[in-house]
Amino acid sequence: MREIIFDTETTGLDAKDDRIIEIGAVELVNRFPTGRTFHHYIHPEGRAIHPDAQAVHGISLADLAEKPIFSGVADEFIAFIDGAKLIAHNANFDIGFINAEFARLGYAPVETGRVIDTLALARRKHPMGPNSLDALCKRYGVDNSRRTKHGALLDSELLAEVYIELIGGKQAALILETAAAAAAGEALSAGLADVSYVRPAPLPPRLTEAERAAHAKLVGGLGENAIWAKLQPTVLAAE
Repeated sequence: MREIIFDTETTGLDAKDDRIIEIGAVELVNRFPTGRTFHHYIHPEGRAIHPDAQAVHGISLADLAEKPIFSGVADEFIAFIDGAKLIAHNANFDIGFINAEFARLGYAPVETGRVIDTLALARRKHPMGPNSLDALCKRYGVDNSRRTKHGALLDSELLAEVYIELIGGKQAALILETAAAAAAGEALSAGLADVSYVRPAPLPPRLTEAERAAHAKLVGGLGENAIWAKLQPTVLAAE
C-alpha cells in the first residue's frame, strides 16, 4: 500500500486567488517511510505574499525569484503521487490549492476519495484536542524542535510520524510480528510432537543379578496382593 504525506505553503488563504509557493511530500509503503521525497519552492507568478502568511512560513518573494512556476513542477508532482492515497493535515485546504493550480493548467482535479485528512482522524480519536500538528507531535513524542517556521517538507515528515501513530501503525505491526512468531512456534512444536525417537539399541541393564534376586525375595515376602508383586515384571523390564 502506497501513501503520500504532503503539505503546501501558500501566498494566502484563498485558493481561487492565492498561489502555492512550496510543496513537500514523503512516500510511505505499507506505513513505513521509503526515503523518497518531493520538494519544490514555486514562484507565485506575480501574486504577492500576504504578511500574515509570510509570518507563518517565512518565505518571501525574494526567496522565490529563481524558482520554477507551478506548471514547471506539476507533471513531476503528478508522477510522484500517481496511484497513492494522499494524506494531509486539514486536507481540504491543501487539496483546494492543488486542484486550483491543476485547473489553471487544464488538469483533472485530485478526487476526494484519494484523500485522508489527519485533522479529521485526530478529532475523532482525541475529541477534546488540541489537534494541531505541534500538539499531536507533543502527544505522540515526535520531535518537532526543528519546526520554528512552517515548512512543507519538514511538516510532511513530522505528519508521517504522527499519522502512523494516529492509525496505530507501529502497534499493529508489532502485533502482526508477535502473531507470526507465535504461529511459527506452534508449528515447530507440532512438528516436534509428531517425531518418534526410537533408540537403535537398548541400554545395558543397570541392575545386577544379585540386586534382581534380592528384590524378588523382598517382593515375595509381601504377599500376592502387594502392589510390587504386580509391578515387578514391568519395573525390572524397564531397568
